[in-house]
Formats: sequence, C-alpha cells, structure tokens
Amino acid sequence: MTDHADLQRWLDENRIDEIECLTPDMSGQARGKIVPRHRYDPAFGLRLPEAVLTMSVTGEYPERDFTAVADPDMRLVPDLSTLCMVPWAKEPTAQIIHDCVGFDGQPVDLSPRNALRRIVERYEAEGWRPVIAPEMEFYLVQVEADEDIPLKPPTGRTRRSEAGMQSFSIESVDEYGDIFDVMYDWCEAQGIALDTLVHEMGTAQMEINLDHGDPVARADQVFRFKRTVREVAIRNQMYATFMAKPMQGQPGSAMHLHQSVIDLARGTNLFSRPDGEASEHFLHFIGGLQAYLPAATAFFAPYVNSYRRLSRFTSAPINLSWGHDNRTCGLRVPRSGPEARRVENRLAGVDANPYLVFAASLACGWLGMKQGLKPTEPLTGSAYEQPHQLPRHLDDAVERLVACEPLAELFGEHFVQTYRAIKDVEYREYFDVISPWERRFLLLNV
Repeated sequence: MTDHADLQRWLDENRIDEIECLTPDMSGQARGKIVPRHRYDPAFGLRLPEAVLTMSVTGEYPERDFTAVADPDMRLVPDLSTLCMVPWAKEPTAQIIHDCVGFDGQPVDLSPRNALRRIVERYEAEGWRPVIAPEMEFYLVQVEADEDIPLKPPTGRTRRSEAGMQSFSIESVDEYGDIFDVMYDWCEAQGIALDTLVHEMGTAQMEINLDHGDPVARADQVFRFKRTVREVAIRNQMYATFMAKPMQGQPGSAMHLHQSVIDLARGTNLFSRPDGEASEHFLHFIGGLQAYLPAATAFFAPYVNSYRRLSRFTSAPINLSWGHDNRTCGLRVPRSGPEARRVENRLAGVDANPYLVFAASLACGWLGMKQGLKPTEPLTGSAYEQPHQLPRHLDDAVERLVACEPLAELFGEHFVQTYRAIKDVEYREYFDVISPWERRFLLLNV
C-alpha cells in the first residue's frame, strides 16, 4: 500500500470500524490508541505523550524526566506497509504500526523502531543490506492467578500434562493442535512469515522460526507474533509466556538470531568470497560481536529473570566463543552453502525487545567490520568448559552499556541514559519483593 487513498479504499472494502494504532515501547509492549474509523486521519496520524517511551515494564517512570519538563506529545505516523486486520477482533478492526515523529518532522530518538532503523541506515550507507531470521521459544502454561504459585504445564487434548521433556516430539505438538491451527491462520492474516514449528527441550516449550528478511519488517513480525500467540492461548484457557526463565528446572526461552549481509553492488552474500570461502567481512562481523556483545547484553537480557537463563549446560551461552555448528557457543555458524553463510547469535532471551535485539546485534557486527576486528579461533569443543564472559546480572550489564562509547554513539547518549534509568526503576521494584527462597531458608535459620 503506497498512499492514503489506497488506505481509505482498503478500510472501505473491509468495512473497518476501528483502527489499533500501535507503537512498540522499550519493553516491546504495544502502546498507542484505538481510534474509530471516522476519527482517523492518516495524513497526521495521532498524538501520544513521548513519555510513553520511557515507561518501565512495571508501568512506572524514571524519577528524572527524559523527554521534556512540559511532558510533550509526539506524532504517531502510520507505516502503511504494516496495515492488516486484527484477526481475533469481534468487529472488523485494522491494526497499523506507527512511527514516532516529532512535530518538527524528525524521528523521535527514544523509539526502539527508530533505533533499529538508524542502525540499518549505517549498513545502507556502506552499500550493504542486513538480513535477519529470528527463532522464538516460548512456553504454554496453566492459567494461575496467584503470582506466588509456580507455573505448571497445561493439559492438552488428552487432558494430561506432558511427562518430562519431549524435544522434537510430534505427538507433543499435536497435543495443542487447536492452538497452533488458529495461530497459523491468524499469523497468515497479518503477513507474519512463519517457517518451522518444533517442540523444544522444555515441558510444553515450543519454538517458531520466521523466514529471513528485512530487520525492521522481521522485528514488526516478532512484535505482532507475541500478541497473537498470547491471544490464541488465552482463548484456549492457558497462557503463552515469553519470560526468559519461567519455570524452575526447565530450560530458558531464547530468541536466536540468524544474521547475514548482502553486498548490494554484487547482489551476493558479503560473508562469502567469490571462491565460496568465508570473507574478511564475515570474520570481522564475528569479531565485532565478540568485542561488543558484553556491553550490549542489557538489550539481550533486559530483566533480572533474564540472567537465570544464561547458565552452563542449558543450551544458553555463558560466553562468546564461536564455532561451526556448535550449539554450546554463543555465536554459532550453521552448516550452509556460501550464499547462505550466516552467524547465529544465541545470546538473546525471547523476553527482549526484538527491535533492540536486532539493532544491538547488527551494531556490534557493523563495528567489527568497520574496525577490522578479528575473532578468536573457532571452538571445536564445549564452550561450557570456557570461562564466563557475559555480565552475570542486570546492574553489571547496564553499567557496561553506559560505559561503551561506540554503542552510545550508535544508539545515542540520550537513548542509552534513558534505557539505564528505566532499568533502574525496574530493579528497584524487584528489590522490594521478598522471595519465597528468602522466606524458606532465612526466616528461621539465620
């Protein structure tokens, strides 16, 4: 869709009553407004307080105002390429992802979607086009209103919960066939390019892969996919959770990221030489990931819960060793032909904001290519036998991010300082909660 006249025709043809005007916040949640069709002006969009972009996952704001003292509005301008139906709405409803723009016409720098665009533009300036293919893991769990009760796997069509871990089990996926049938239909209606569905290691843990494509478009699809799966699950009396580590004794949930770069002048994979061997750009990209991902970890593991996932022998990385088809490494190079040579970044949890994950991973690789950074030798053994290289908790990760000048330059000092303040708010709220572990072991023993 190219112009507002096309939009109006589409709205007429689909008899749209309302429009969900969406934009992702720092945590990746959908913010915006639901507007009656007759009140929607696509030429202007609509207004929304800029402070929405500084909101924490708990709904709080930093003590310092990171926008302006007057708490100004910004414009939400529709990206018409994202127009589609809301497939679960009772009445005909459209949804459009909007860009955050100031009244001076400039992109709002605190928008995660704009942050990703800025990184992609760095590639475009070099004559390159980055390509992304994300893999998302998530759990289906029983509905439980009491937050103090641990989560449990749901019952499927047999009315029984899974017994143990059922990696790649077809029967276990079929247990929830009604959910996945609807999920595929609703994703197709929204243009979400689903690829493979598998049962992952955990009990009632699933993985969905998306086709490779443009980073902003793929981030939009992850953003929509999470909303869609949650809605399907709730309608089947269960939850879909994208927490990084929702259950004790179970593996965490990741968002693995396959990345490659196209040389626009040649129309070929920048990571491969004409003779089919790995290029210097490929090695420099990995070198950049190894050098800068520790400082970017706060984007890949954004919550205190995220760090429970990053532990040895759990299919999650503890360092940034790289290897060919080695899943113990934080950076894996899958087997492929030269045209499909890519790097799988295994650091991110599925709890992370996809726009920031894609932006940060591409930023680290871009820095590596621009600075000519060399990686370590590829690892042939287990990376779990190697030392930890990543931050062990959120405070450390945030401080490393703030101290990293190259990343602060790419994301903007304002963006990085605001992100830090949001994480400080979330940590303060977490720190006020006394956990069951503390009551169990400390109440009467110390």
